[in-house]
Parts: sequence; structure tokens; C-alpha cells
Amino acid sequence: MESASLNTICAVGCTFLLPRRPHSVVQEYERKQLLERVEREGATVGADIPETITVQGEEIDLRTFVFEIKRRETVPSGERDRVEQAKKNLRRERLERLEQIEEGDISREKGEELAQSIIGIDRALNALESLGPTDLEREQKVKHAQDRKRWMSFLKKALGQDDDASARRGR
Repeated sequence: MESASLNTICAVGCTFLLPRRPHSVVQEYERKQLLERVEREGATVGADIPETITVQGEEIDLRTFVFEIKRRETVPSGERDRVEQAKKNLRRERLERLEQIEEGDISREKGEELAQSIIGIDRALNALESLGPTDLEREQKVKHAQDRKRWMSFLKKALGQDDDASARRGR
């Protein structure tokens, strides 16, 4: 046995040398630990958005994409569909990676890698979800239409042209 392939475990002042299992399949308790880590509240605090990530076989410059979108106060209308599609793809990729941890025949190292990537995806999703309103023009038009509707309703009531009010007076 080489010392490089040994784990040292200290228990009550004693040292035991155990052979390290190279790329062994993740044990059930390790699987649970990985799943708890990715689902933990605040798991993304202090986590970095991955520089690049492979989503559905395509490599994406995730960090650059998120920072480009975040530096703007709102998402421009031309970018809105792209951002929404990116969020869908990231959610799908997160789910696939989570399922690999839950059910896959993976090594501890691969499990760690998957858990770290899921936390990075969550960090990116949090950043993209926290963006301001996506279409200020549309929101402004909707507010204007609502204001106009309320004003017309007020005028109708004030002038006695409200259908409900007329019906009540006619009785």
C-alpha cells in the first residue's frame, strides 16, 4: 500500500490507516449528504456562478451571460425571451444533475462535482430571477389603461350614467 492512496482517520488519539477506494460508488449516506447540501437554505450564499457550464451538450459562458444581463436595470425586450429560455434550460439541467445524484451510479468525486455545479446553477438562477420588471413600456401601458378605466367608471357614476346606478333609480 502506498501512502498516497491511504486515508488517515483519527479517533480518540489513535490513527488508523484505511485503503482509499479509488473512484468508488457513492454510498447512500454520502448521497444523502450531497442532496442535503444542495437543498440547504442559503446554499448559494458565497457560491460563485460557474464560468462555463454544459447544458444539453452546449457549453455556455454562464457567468458572462448573467453579469451582462444583471448590469442592466431591466431586461431589454429583445433579450427577454433569451433570458426566459436560459432560465428554463438551467432549471432542466439542475433537475437532471440532481437526479444523477439521487439515482445515478456515480463516484463520490462525481457527486461532489455535481453538487457544486447545482449550487452554481442555483446562484445563477437567483441572480436572473431577481431582475427588475422585464418590460417597463408594457407595464406603463397596462397602468395607463387601468387608470383610464377607473376614471371612466368614476365619471359614469358621477354623471349618473352607471348601468347599476340607473337600474336602481329606475325601480
